[in-house]
Amino acid sequence: MRLVCFLLVLVAAADQALKLGIQWFILENQRVPVIPGVFSVTHVLNPGASFGILPGHTRLILFMTVVLFALIFFFRKTIQEQPLLFRLGLGLGLGGALGNFIDRVRLGKVIDFLALEFWPFQNWPVFNLADAAITTGAVLIVIFLIAFEIRAARRSTQPRINPGNED
Repeated sequence: MRLVCFLLVLVAAADQALKLGIQWFILENQRVPVIPGVFSVTHVLNPGASFGILPGHTRLILFMTVVLFALIFFFRKTIQEQPLLFRLGLGLGLGGALGNFIDRVRLGKVIDFLALEFWPFQNWPVFNLADAAITTGAVLIVIFLIAFEIRAARRSTQPRINPGNED
């Protein structure tokens, strides 16, 4: 559980530090090209969840986040027994969830600032470090689950040797 907590704090702190810098130095809706045609920093406020889903449902999103953290606390002993890949994914995802949770409590919205401008992502919604951590964490957990299922399927298809039956 230490790894999960470390990643949670690291991601949430980095996310909040970057967002604070965005608030201080970039006006809302201002676009600052970093690598022209590839990537820019664009300060926007998102009233919903990732990719703008659930706009105006801040209370619901806050409630779901609190429930998520309560479940993690409840299952903490089980989590610490999970493989590294699962714990990495969970730590990244929870850190991102906490970073966006802080924004919602503080502002009622989430600060997004990373804008991709190259094909096929030129119309991709503006996002933040927390969103990237949540997505990366989810991908790691899905990879873990697929690998777990593959291993389980291999075990179930291997011939079983029964030493008591020599027919």
